[in-house]
Amino acid sequence: MENVPLIHHAPDKLANERTFRGKFVEDTLVYRQIFLVGSYQTGSDKTITMEALMNFLQETAIRQGSSIWGSQNDFGETREMKLRKLIWIVTRIQVQVQRYSKRGDEIEVDTWFDTAGKNLTRINWIIRDHYTKEIIAKATSTWAFMNRETRRLSKIPDEVRQELNPFCFNRHAISSEEIDHQKIPKVTDANAETFRYGMAPTWNDIDANQHVNNSKYIRWILESVTREVLENYKLTSMTIEFRRECRHSDVLESLTCSSSTVVGDSNNNRKPDLQYIHLLRLQDSKAELVRAKTEWHLKQKNQ
Repeated sequence: MENVPLIHHAPDKLANERTFRGKFVEDTLVYRQIFLVGSYQTGSDKTITMEALMNFLQETAIRQGSSIWGSQNDFGETREMKLRKLIWIVTRIQVQVQRYSKRGDEIEVDTWFDTAGKNLTRINWIIRDHYTKEIIAKATSTWAFMNRETRRLSKIPDEVRQELNPFCFNRHAISSEEIDHQKIPKVTDANAETFRYGMAPTWNDIDANQHVNNSKYIRWILESVTREVLENYKLTSMTIEFRRECRHSDVLESLTCSSSTVVGDSNNNRKPDLQYIHLLRLQDSKAELVRAKTEWHLKQKNQ
């Protein structure tokens, strides 16, 4: 082995340590994380999937919380949250996508906290191309607090509010006119056009809070969208209402029906070509887990 020459590779952007570095870019108000889009995060059209994009959003928010409160092994909980056995749970999220990144692209995700009423916290995101700074996606969400042991929702204790307030930044990622505040209609057996039954979470779908991670629901929502739509249209907007936890032993149904409701002109003033509403529910009790709304644009020939 002593005569085998060593091969020295020139550094490239794929190996650059910059790819996974996070930092605060506006004091401690906005946190930026850079990601490299891997092949395993892309779909059949060679662009990043909505589920992978949602994972990037969640990871950036967690890293911001960990950087502020030092909770490296938690999901961004503050000191007072941990003392009170409180965890974050997302109640609603809205994502708008202008362009999907491809394998090998570097993207930067900016995130920040804001208030959203008496007992909710808003988390916002802006996603840009790391090199051109083009905005390629925007997202906003509301989060509540739940007791880790009782699984009941909790009001924000004053002590937790005092920890959050110094880091709240009153800036919208999605303009107030485009934020979808409307209650998503319910899909029923009578109006559903497509169904998918018998879906169940695997052990790897369960996160540290002992329930299915919020990004996993996207896969199940899209299971009841027809292949024709998935192949020929691009998902450009998604709003999800989370209504109930999903645990490892649950079996789910996914229902989809078309919709004519539009909230704003969310993608460069282009009205969507297709709109759907969706429902995820437990197969045995029919209890609702998630309602969702999606908007789709016809793929261009070069996409």
